[in-house]
Amino acid sequence: MTYRNPKLLALAKDAPKCFGCGNDNDGSVVAAHSNNSADGKGMSMKAHDHRVAFLCGNCHYGYDCGQTTRAQKVEFFEMAHRAT
Repeated sequence: MTYRNPKLLALAKDAPKCFGCGNDNDGSVVAAHSNNSADGKGMSMKAHDHRVAFLCGNCHYGYDCGQTTRAQKVEFFEMAHRAT
């Protein structure tokens, strides 16, 4: 069963900054879910809500669609998740 917590996800809008790039929250910060299958991610299924990082739109897009290696994406997410 996948863990869901809408209250945890809603906290992102009040985050003081993006925990990826460090820029002030301009209103685009959201709870970005892990893309790792070990965190519950699957086809058409988000990871558990406790595996999120509060990221701005640019960092979220870069994490999901960027031209970095898988290892770089994992390292980026883990850093942002711990900071969140």
